[in-house]
Amino acid sequence: MSGELSWRKSTYSDTEGSNCVEVATTPHRVHVRDSKDPDGPFLSFTPAAWTEFLRGVGRDAAPPSE
Repeated sequence: MSGELSWRKSTYSDTEGSNCVEVATTPHRVHVRDSKDPDGPFLSFTPAAWTEFLRGVGRDAAPPSE
């Protein structure tokens, strides 16, 4: 499934590419992975759970749009 998703790097990732988080969205899920391991596991959240996660780490945000 990871290969079927369109992944974007976080704008908060460093410019060297060594500490990057990538996000891919679908209508009902928000997927998050480590860019150093694109074929590895990823986390999958509902949009509501993703919003709560972001609030929990101190960022107000709506679920990302496609």
